[in-house]
Amino acid sequence: MTRSGPVVIAFDGSPAAERAIRQAAALFAPRRGLVVVVFEAGRAFEAATLSAKALEPAAMLDVSGGFEAEKAALETADRLAEQGAETARDAGLEAAGLAVAREAAVADTLARVAHEHDAQAVVLGDHRHPELRKLTLGSTLTGLLRQSPCPVLVCGTPPDEQA
Repeated sequence: MTRSGPVVIAFDGSPAAERAIRQAAALFAPRRGLVVVVFEAGRAFEAATLSAKALEPAAMLDVSGGFEAEKAALETADRLAEQGAETARDAGLEAAGLAVAREAAVADTLARVAHEHDAQAVVLGDHRHPELRKLTLGSTLTGLLRQSPCPVLVCGTPPDEQA
């Protein structure tokens, strides 16, 4: 089955994610790329309203702080996605950024985005410590391998950069 969508690249701003963008561009340019930042929706709202929830049941909640914190979290995710897209464009991909709220596990969200965009592949950087890499796959990678509607490319850390 030929897929017509972009290469989905998971991005969190880490060196591993930046390396994954460059490696994806080396393999897939000049194809389209979609740099995806998955963020925790609702966490900022929960934190902003936690102290009021601990009060007596009749206490009034001031949710405006929670909404402002959620707006700030989305704006931060949008900026990070655009930063990743700029890195991808500099590396040779025709790229856009996308911030998406985490629905369940990060792997679930990335698989959903890949499906919705008819992705050619999903690319992510390997964040694990070199010794752990020998023992197990990370939970995001394991979930993505099980659910992805397309090939998954994991960009590891070159031996000269490993701690």
